[in-house]
Amino acid sequence: MLTRTDGGDAGAAPRVTVLGLGDMGSAIARTFVERGHHTTVWNRTAGRTAPLAGLGATAAATASEAVAASGLVVVCLLDGTAVDEVLASVDSTIAGRVLVNLTSGSPAQARAYERWARERGAEYLDGKIMGDPPHVGTPDLLLPISGSRRAFDAHESTLRALGDTAYHGTDAGLAAVEFMAQVAVGYELLLGFLHTLRLVRAEGVDVVEFAERAAGLVAAYPTLLTSIGEAVGSGDYPPDLGPLRVQAALMDDMIGHRESMGVESARMREVRELMRRRIAEGHGEQGFSSLFALLGEGR
Repeated sequence: MLTRTDGGDAGAAPRVTVLGLGDMGSAIARTFVERGHHTTVWNRTAGRTAPLAGLGATAAATASEAVAASGLVVVCLLDGTAVDEVLASVDSTIAGRVLVNLTSGSPAQARAYERWARERGAEYLDGKIMGDPPHVGTPDLLLPISGSRRAFDAHESTLRALGDTAYHGTDAGLAAVEFMAQVAVGYELLLGFLHTLRLVRAEGVDVVEFAERAAGLVAAYPTLLTSIGEAVGSGDYPPDLGPLRVQAALMDDMIGHRESMGVESARMREVRELMRRRIAEGHGEQGFSSLFALLGEGR
């Protein structure tokens, strides 16, 4: 049985436990081992521990045994159901440790896990991995983290071994907010792009060549996104993309073109409706960012 329960002697290599050895969990554990951490691993399917044990990790027979080995416990599982099951099995051994949950999930789940940990005498950090297993240990992996400030300060150097780590605040749900919002931006953009490629192809235009030209347009978006965020934050909406009264003049043609080619136009119709409402309220000189003022209102 493993009996070491602290975080290691001062000056010694940090001790860390990784629960869950899927592709991402294995990459995390491997990175810790390669960076010189005393790493204990556990997985429900014990065979997945063998490659890491071969690299120098210690394989634990049970999740509780793995938790007992380190002051820092990193959980990376498939989903919240798997996390619930594993946490239930370590209920009696988690006290006095820092639990870092890197499993995808909602802000509400993160806050619930923080309460669970606090009630059992542990500190909690929630992290959301933005990247693929090959990116672990490089700046290409983004790792927003939230929760206990004391725990983050104590283990920041260990967590930064995984990638570009950023602390978002003491509210344990904030890392999940960041993750879900960033992913949503990507899906909204990419789905719109796929619909537009249908339109381009229907008109006989080479989609590969169009995509190359569109990539140049997207390169200008960082400045635009920043300015829109500033406008929403202040409530002062300049005429970004031009005044709404000018932008609105394009919408009928854009929607008509899409519908004539059998291409989805729901988003464009939403934009047109919001523009019309904003103009009718006397804000035709403001820009696209001003549509934010209407979002969430009953329609």
